[in-house]
Amino acid sequence: MMPRAKKASAVKASAVVKPNQLTGAGLGLRRSLLDDLLNAPPGAFDFLEFAPENWIGVGGNWRHDLQTLSDRHPLIAHGLSLSLGGVDALDEELLDAIGLMLERYSVLRYSEHLSLSANAGHLYDLLPIPYSAEAVAHVSARIKATQVRLGRRIAIENVSCYLTPGAEMSELEFLRQVLDRADCDLLLDVNNVYVNSVNFGFDARAYIDALPTDRIAYLHVAGHDHEAEDLVIDTHGAAVADPVWALLRHSYQRHGAKPTLLERDFNFPPFAELLAELGQIRSHQHSFA
Repeated sequence: MMPRAKKASAVKASAVVKPNQLTGAGLGLRRSLLDDLLNAPPGAFDFLEFAPENWIGVGGNWRHDLQTLSDRHPLIAHGLSLSLGGVDALDEELLDAIGLMLERYSVLRYSEHLSLSANAGHLYDLLPIPYSAEAVAHVSARIKATQVRLGRRIAIENVSCYLTPGAEMSELEFLRQVLDRADCDLLLDVNNVYVNSVNFGFDARAYIDALPTDRIAYLHVAGHDHEAEDLVIDTHGAAVADPVWALLRHSYQRHGAKPTLLERDFNFPPFAELLAELGQIRSHQHSFA
């Protein structure tokens, strides 16, 4: 990997007091945003979320930048590769590497997708788990094993999906049973609830209402694409849509103004536009504080 040219950071780490708890509105830590994140004024965002798999084994300027951001801001980690719904053995080598990163960078929370992402090799996608009693038992055991290996509770994220093979129950019932049986927390992705509610015709607000408040660790919001009247694709490549903002407000009204992360993975607008979306999150949070 070629080293990245260094730019002077406008904010000195010594001038920043790093909070030790997760609050407010955060951004996804993407390499395309590194210079903006490093040079952002104090208070521009409240925390950052990174994918540990994208940083394991990385050195040089990249590692220095991650350490600098970790010294200034609360960090949370969002995994991509554990395949909690898969049948391959849990990747204990990967888990140990993630665990070391969580300790090195004083990561406050670790979450993973409630999905299948590997089958004798990585699939580079997040595939749905059958909503069945057998799958509840299987994935719950893998979450428990993950928590034991890491020595900490994790949060699982409800994912967007477009097929529900082998379903014996609703997505909501499946999620509630896994949370209870695995005794883990929830990363509530509000955009994914909206996407699935359109694609499968259920009431998004009723879904939100039925979730256990005490399990919700934090929230995600993101953009999506409307492909057809009854088909929405989760993309993380657009601004948050009005129906998702409305559902976020409903989530705060029902469960309190939980910490919320703005996800953006590509089609990055000027940084000021991302900060404006963070401002919307904060405004909604203040309404329900």
